[in-house]
Amino acid sequence: MPTLENIALFDLDGTLADYDGAMLRDLRKLAAPGETTYSLYHEDLPAHLEARKNAISRQPGWWADLEELTLGFDVLRECVDLGFQIHILTKGPRSKPAAWKEKVEWFQQHVLPLAPEADITITQDKGLVYGKVLIDDFPPYMLRWLEHRPRGLGFMPLSEQNKDFSHPNVVLYDGRNLVEVQERLQEAYARQAGK
Repeated sequence: MPTLENIALFDLDGTLADYDGAMLRDLRKLAAPGETTYSLYHEDLPAHLEARKNAISRQPGWWADLEELTLGFDVLRECVDLGFQIHILTKGPRSKPAAWKEKVEWFQQHVLPLAPEADITITQDKGLVYGKVLIDDFPPYMLRWLEHRPRGLGFMPLSEQNKDFSHPNVVLYDGRNLVEVQERLQEAYARQAGK
Protein backbone atom coordinates (compact mmCIF):
# COMPACT_ATOMS: atom_id res chain seq x y z
CA MET A 1 0.00 0.00 0.00
CA PRO A 2 1.39 3.44 -0.90
CA THR A 3 2.40 5.81 1.86
CA LEU A 4 0.14 8.76 2.48
CA GLU A 5 2.70 11.16 1.04
CA ASN A 6 2.67 9.52 -2.42
CA ILE A 7 -0.58 11.06 -3.59
CA ALA A 8 -1.24 11.92 -7.23
CA LEU A 9 -4.06 14.42 -7.71
CA PHE A 10 -5.99 14.31 -10.98
CA ASP A 11 -8.37 16.89 -12.38
CA LEU A 12 -11.39 15.57 -14.28
CA ASP A 13 -12.61 18.13 -16.86
CA GLY A 14 -10.01 18.67 -19.57
CA THR A 15 -7.60 16.17 -18.00
CA LEU A 16 -9.39 12.83 -17.75
CA ALA A 17 -12.82 13.79 -19.13
CA ASP A 18 -13.28 15.53 -22.48
CA TYR A 19 -15.22 18.61 -21.42
CA ASP A 20 -13.91 20.75 -24.31
CA GLY A 21 -14.78 18.25 -27.02
CA ALA A 22 -18.31 17.74 -25.73
CA MET A 23 -18.91 21.45 -25.22
CA LEU A 24 -17.65 22.38 -28.70
CA ARG A 25 -19.75 19.62 -30.27
CA ASP A 26 -22.90 20.81 -28.50
CA LEU A 27 -22.23 24.49 -29.21
CA ARG A 28 -21.91 23.67 -32.93
CA LYS A 29 -25.36 22.05 -32.80
CA LEU A 30 -26.84 25.32 -31.52
CA ALA A 31 -24.93 27.69 -33.81
CA ALA A 32 -26.71 29.58 -36.55
CA PRO A 33 -25.39 29.17 -40.10
CA GLY A 34 -22.40 31.48 -40.56
CA GLU A 35 -22.26 32.37 -36.87
CA THR A 36 -18.83 33.50 -35.63
CA THR A 37 -17.02 30.76 -33.72
CA TYR A 38 -14.95 31.44 -30.61
CA SER A 39 -12.50 29.51 -28.52
CA LEU A 40 -14.03 28.22 -25.29
CA TYR A 41 -11.35 30.24 -23.53
CA HIS A 42 -11.81 33.51 -25.42
CA GLU A 43 -11.30 36.40 -23.00
CA ASP A 44 -14.56 38.11 -23.94
CA LEU A 45 -16.87 35.25 -24.85
CA PRO A 46 -20.22 36.81 -25.84
CA ALA A 47 -22.98 36.56 -23.25
CA HIS A 48 -25.20 34.47 -25.55
CA LEU A 49 -22.45 31.83 -25.83
CA GLU A 50 -21.94 31.77 -22.06
CA ALA A 51 -25.71 31.24 -21.74
CA ARG A 52 -25.54 28.37 -24.25
CA LYS A 53 -22.62 26.78 -22.37
CA ASN A 54 -24.63 26.95 -19.14
CA ALA A 55 -27.73 25.47 -20.79
CA ILE A 56 -25.69 22.65 -22.29
CA SER A 57 -23.90 21.76 -19.06
CA ARG A 58 -27.17 21.76 -17.09
CA GLN A 59 -28.65 18.95 -19.18
CA PRO A 60 -29.17 15.78 -17.13
CA GLY A 61 -26.42 13.29 -17.86
CA TRP A 62 -24.14 15.73 -19.69
CA TRP A 63 -21.23 15.53 -17.22
CA ALA A 64 -21.63 11.79 -16.66
CA ASP A 65 -21.44 11.09 -20.41
CA LEU A 66 -18.13 12.85 -21.14
CA GLU A 67 -15.60 10.78 -23.10
CA GLU A 68 -12.20 9.79 -21.70
CA LEU A 69 -9.10 11.80 -22.70
CA THR A 70 -6.18 9.62 -23.77
CA LEU A 71 -3.43 11.98 -22.55
CA GLY A 72 -4.81 12.13 -19.03
CA PHE A 73 -5.33 8.39 -18.86
CA ASP A 74 -1.75 7.80 -20.05
CA VAL A 75 -0.51 9.66 -16.97
CA LEU A 76 -3.09 7.99 -14.73
CA ARG A 77 -1.87 4.53 -15.80
CA GLU A 78 1.73 5.53 -15.08
CA CYS A 79 0.80 6.74 -11.59
CA VAL A 80 -1.16 3.55 -10.86
CA ASP A 81 1.76 1.40 -12.07
CA LEU A 82 4.19 3.28 -9.81
CA GLY A 83 1.94 2.83 -6.78
CA PHE A 84 0.73 6.39 -6.26
CA GLN A 85 -2.44 6.82 -4.25
CA ILE A 86 -4.88 8.25 -6.80
CA HIS A 87 -7.08 11.11 -5.73
CA ILE A 88 -9.42 12.90 -8.12
CA LEU A 89 -9.56 16.63 -7.41
CA THR A 90 -12.24 18.46 -9.36
CA LYS A 91 -13.94 21.81 -9.06
CA GLY A 92 -17.69 21.72 -8.59
CA PRO A 93 -19.63 24.44 -10.39
CA ARG A 94 -21.57 26.29 -7.67
CA SER A 95 -24.60 26.90 -9.87
CA LYS A 96 -24.84 23.29 -11.11
CA PRO A 97 -25.25 20.90 -8.17
CA ALA A 98 -26.27 18.07 -10.51
CA ALA A 99 -22.77 18.29 -12.03
CA TRP A 100 -21.27 17.32 -8.66
CA LYS A 101 -23.29 14.09 -8.63
CA GLU A 102 -22.47 13.34 -12.26
CA LYS A 103 -18.75 13.93 -11.71
CA VAL A 104 -18.84 11.27 -8.98
CA GLU A 105 -20.70 8.93 -11.35
CA TRP A 106 -18.07 9.56 -14.05
CA PHE A 107 -15.32 8.84 -11.54
CA GLN A 108 -16.98 5.58 -10.53
CA GLN A 109 -17.44 4.44 -14.12
CA HIS A 110 -14.09 5.50 -15.61
CA VAL A 111 -11.48 5.79 -12.83
CA LEU A 112 -12.36 3.09 -10.31
CA PRO A 113 -11.93 0.21 -12.79
CA LEU A 114 -8.30 1.31 -13.27
CA ALA A 115 -7.65 2.52 -9.70
CA PRO A 116 -10.07 0.74 -7.32
CA GLU A 117 -8.67 2.46 -4.22
CA ALA A 118 -8.97 5.96 -5.71
CA ASP A 119 -10.83 8.74 -3.93
CA ILE A 120 -12.55 11.93 -5.11
CA THR A 121 -12.77 15.43 -3.67
CA ILE A 122 -14.94 18.18 -5.12
CA THR A 123 -13.59 21.56 -4.09
CA GLN A 124 -13.60 25.25 -4.85
CA ASP A 125 -9.86 25.68 -4.19
CA LYS A 126 -7.40 23.04 -5.41
CA GLY A 127 -4.56 24.87 -3.70
CA LEU A 128 -5.77 23.59 -0.32
CA VAL A 129 -5.30 19.90 -1.15
CA TYR A 130 -2.04 18.00 -0.57
CA GLY A 131 -0.45 15.79 -3.19
CA LYS A 132 3.06 15.14 -4.47
CA VAL A 133 1.89 15.65 -8.03
CA LEU A 134 -1.04 17.39 -9.69
CA ILE A 135 -2.26 16.53 -13.16
CA ASP A 136 -4.46 19.40 -14.37
CA ASP A 137 -4.97 21.14 -17.71
CA PHE A 138 -5.85 24.61 -16.35
CA PRO A 139 -2.88 26.93 -15.62
CA PRO A 140 -4.55 29.05 -12.87
CA TYR A 141 -5.40 25.91 -10.86
CA MET A 142 -1.88 24.57 -11.33
CA LEU A 143 -0.30 27.86 -10.22
CA ARG A 144 -2.59 28.07 -7.18
CA TRP A 145 -1.57 24.55 -6.14
CA LEU A 146 2.15 25.26 -6.69
CA GLU A 147 1.99 28.43 -4.53
CA HIS A 148 2.21 26.25 -1.41
CA ARG A 149 4.28 23.42 -2.91
CA PRO A 150 7.67 24.65 -4.16
CA ARG A 151 8.73 21.02 -4.67
CA GLY A 152 5.40 19.95 -6.14
CA LEU A 153 5.37 18.45 -9.62
CA GLY A 154 2.67 19.20 -12.17
CA PHE A 155 1.68 17.58 -15.44
CA MET A 156 -0.57 19.18 -18.01
CA PRO A 157 -2.14 17.25 -20.86
CA LEU A 158 -1.52 19.64 -23.76
CA SER A 159 -4.56 21.68 -24.82
CA GLU A 160 -5.43 24.96 -26.47
CA GLN A 161 -5.59 26.76 -23.12
CA ASN A 162 -2.18 25.66 -21.82
CA LYS A 163 -0.01 25.28 -24.96
CA ASP A 164 1.99 28.44 -24.08
CA PHE A 165 2.24 27.71 -20.34
CA SER A 166 5.70 27.24 -18.86
CA HIS A 167 6.84 26.54 -15.31
CA PRO A 168 9.97 24.69 -14.09
CA ASN A 169 7.85 22.31 -12.00
CA VAL A 170 5.36 21.49 -14.76
CA VAL A 171 5.64 19.06 -17.67
CA LEU A 172 3.35 19.58 -20.66
CA TYR A 173 2.42 16.14 -21.97
CA ASP A 174 1.54 15.86 -25.66
CA GLY A 175 1.64 12.08 -26.09
CA ARG A 176 5.20 12.08 -27.44
CA ASN A 177 7.10 12.66 -24.19
CA LEU A 178 5.86 9.74 -22.11
CA VAL A 179 9.42 8.76 -21.16
CA GLU A 180 9.93 12.21 -19.58
CA VAL A 181 6.63 11.82 -17.71
CA GLN A 182 7.68 8.39 -16.44
CA GLU A 183 11.09 9.63 -15.28
CA ARG A 184 9.70 12.67 -13.48
CA LEU A 185 6.99 10.59 -11.79
CA GLN A 186 9.58 8.07 -10.61
CA GLU A 187 11.69 10.89 -9.14
CA ALA A 188 8.68 12.36 -7.34
CA TYR A 189 7.60 8.99 -6.00
CA ALA A 190 11.09 8.25 -4.64
CA ARG A 191 11.57 11.69 -3.06
CA GLN A 192 11.53 11.50 0.73
CA ALA A 193 9.25 13.78 2.74
CA GLY A 194 10.99 17.02 3.71
CA LYS A 195 13.73 16.60 1.09
